[in-house]
Amino acid sequence: MPVPHLLYSTPDGEIREETRLQALAFGGKPLEARDLIPLPDGVTLSMMPDRLAVGLKKTGERQVLAASRGWAVAALLPIGYTRTLLPEYEKVPETEPLPFFGYSAVASINGELYVAAVKTDDPHKWHPRSFPRKKLEHAVHAKLEAFPENRVVRQHAHCALDYSCPTASNLFLERWEMAIAVSPGCNARCIGCISKQEEEDLISPQDRLDFIPTVEEIVEVAVPHLESAEEAIVSFGQGCEGEPLMQWKRIERAIMAMRAQTKQGVININTNGSNPRWLQRLYDAGLDTIRVSTISGHPETYTAYYRPIGYRFEDVKESLKRAHEEGLYTSINLLCFPGMIDREREIEALLALARETGLRLIQLRNLNIDPEVLLPRMPDLDSMGKALGMKAFIETLRREIPEVALGNFTRPIQRAQAQPSEL
Repeated sequence: MPVPHLLYSTPDGEIREETRLQALAFGGKPLEARDLIPLPDGVTLSMMPDRLAVGLKKTGERQVLAASRGWAVAALLPIGYTRTLLPEYEKVPETEPLPFFGYSAVASINGELYVAAVKTDDPHKWHPRSFPRKKLEHAVHAKLEAFPENRVVRQHAHCALDYSCPTASNLFLERWEMAIAVSPGCNARCIGCISKQEEEDLISPQDRLDFIPTVEEIVEVAVPHLESAEEAIVSFGQGCEGEPLMQWKRIERAIMAMRAQTKQGVININTNGSNPRWLQRLYDAGLDTIRVSTISGHPETYTAYYRPIGYRFEDVKESLKRAHEEGLYTSINLLCFPGMIDREREIEALLALARETGLRLIQLRNLNIDPEVLLPRMPDLDSMGKALGMKAFIETLRREIPEVALGNFTRPIQRAQAQPSEL
């Protein structure tokens, strides 16, 4: 089989191949052709600043490229592809943490670029070409003119144009899953939070929402979307906010007002699932689907990453159980970090969580974080057992819980009638 060669980025951003060195994955694993797929459409190649490129000589000796040649390089995958390996590098001492991106290992085979990933969903709804800039700008300006006083519209205009957020953009393009951010506050302190960081050297890539919209502002933009958008989903809980459940009373009133005007479309919440009682009120109001964020099915791993305030992992499980009993389509947003999520303990815990809660869908999501920020804050990896690899992890899920779908996106599935409990 052909040997995948090391790629690196010159100081001016040119990607070059070092044919004398085999590419490595994080932890020193030599990359093999079977680990890789051709670079998919929509991928972005990224320089890893202050990280030296590292390859493997034919003698089996590691070689670190000099800083004068440039830096290590990684791929940032489009949604719909799940990363299987991280790139290897050697960090320059006393440098800043990497920006919050999902770095994937890349290599060159016979002059063509490859990445360590697998396709796990149809990415067309999230692909950059589905959001042509001129069309989006026109739609944003039209919506701002139509709703000049609506702060939800203004917030997501910022997210759509400045951050290229697909769900924010869909509010203006009037299709698919549409964002509604409602909560500036949060009851977790996630290590990889993209909108608010407590540590000075960790820079959030997005601005956190700084207001609480009124019920009227929410309903004003949500109802037209539910009534007329293609595969319409109105979705609370976005990357630019904290935890939507902190505003559960406002969401409850908004859902009731929406459903008083239309039965069409799907109402979803992306949440940490921290309070089953508050979520029950949303189920009763007419919520259709729920996506609960987690990094693990094991309480130790979960707690280390989310650092919850006033709730426990048991509350998260209870929220999913109740949602299933109420007929909601339930999913988890599983933050995937190769070398951790694919370890034996983590796989067993995730299978148990899916079975115990009646889960319908696992949405795989590449965790955007510097490995050297995440790993020191997590439980010792050796305590989690052997790492089986991401491909084996995905194959195990498909084999052991075939009733649970795997993918990357929320499904436009309305709520089913809850089954009466047996006496």
